[in-house]
This record gives sequence, structure tokens and C-alpha cells, in this order.
Amino acid sequence: MSDDTPPTIEVLAEDFEDLKATVYGFATQLEHNTEKVKQLASAVASGGGQDDDGDSDGKGKEKEKPKTPPFILWLPGDKYAAELAALAGWVRDLLVPTYFGEVSSSATWCARWWEHPAAVARLHAAWLAWQELTNPETCGLTGPSVWHRDHLDPMLAQLRAADGPFAGCMTNPDRPQHTVLPVPPVDPAPAPPVVAEPEAANA
Repeated sequence: MSDDTPPTIEVLAEDFEDLKATVYGFATQLEHNTEKVKQLASAVASGGGQDDDGDSDGKGKEKEKPKTPPFILWLPGDKYAAELAALAGWVRDLLVPTYFGEVSSSATWCARWWEHPAAVARLHAAWLAWQELTNPETCGLTGPSVWHRDHLDPMLAQLRAADGPFAGCMTNPDRPQHTVLPVPPVDPAPAPPVVAEPEAANA
């Protein structure tokens, strides 16, 4: 025998709260899914519509290689000159005025630092790290601290050491001097031994 008694207000209110909670859950899930779809659409758009193989037209084009920092000493003439000019501005305007103290026999310097390849390589590496670790979009709050600790301080210790690349240059600020140190000789490495090919077995 069925119970035809109408539900009480309390029961209806409880059912309504359950229904409201269910609808809220569906709305939240829908909002989450919509945001995921937007993110995927944005990722596809930024990829230029390429498929998993990096091709937009399926013709087997090669993927673009990721860009990596250049090793300045390996750059060809024009690119080297442009990179050196940018580096020189940073050395002149920021590095030397801010971080270089008095020149001495234990803290050497050369006003013509660009003629010392080892100095150019070290300064350029520190400059690249500075660009990344002082950029608010990539460095985080600890970026500048990491740059000082891991890049600037070790670089300066090597660059200005008494036996560093400026060892033959200025040790007294009143007596400018510039000497490019000679490159030590390097003998050619021995050629690898020639391994004789085994003779083919007679048929």
C-alpha cells in the first residue's frame, strides 16, 4: 500500500538543498572543463596549428631547434661583433662601476679586456646569466641572489686573480698596461691506431 501523504516542508527543504548542491557541483565542473578547453585552444594556437610531428601541412618539415645561449667565442664575425658590443655596454655601465674595486696585484684588470678571449668568455657567460636571473618573468624572487652567488662571485675571483687572464696587465691604476699572455703549445694528439680489416674467408 503506497503512502500518499504529502512530504513535509522540512523534507522538501532538505531535497531542495540536495538538488542545489548537485547543480552547484555540475556548474563547478563545467567551469573547470571550460577553462581546460581554453588552455588547450591557446596551446594549439601558440603552436601554429602544428601536429605532433611539428608539421602544419604534413610535408615532413623539421622541428625548429630550441634556442640556446651562444658561446661567444664560436660566433662568426658579424654576430661576434654585435654580441661583444652589447656585452661591452653591460661591462662599462653596470659591472665595472658597481662591482670592481681598486686595481691591485691581487685584483688585476685590463681596460682592453675584449682582447683577452678567456675574459670575454667569462664576462659573456656572466652577462647571459644576469639577463635570465634579473628578468622578473624568469628569475623569481631569488634570481638576483643566485646570480651573485653562482655566477658573479666565482667569475670575478677567476677573472681578477693574480694568475688570471689579466696577469700581465694592470696591477696599479696609475700605470695602465696591456699584455696578451702567450698561448701554451699543444702537440697534436696521436692518430688512432689503424685496425686491419679481417680478410674475407675463402669461398
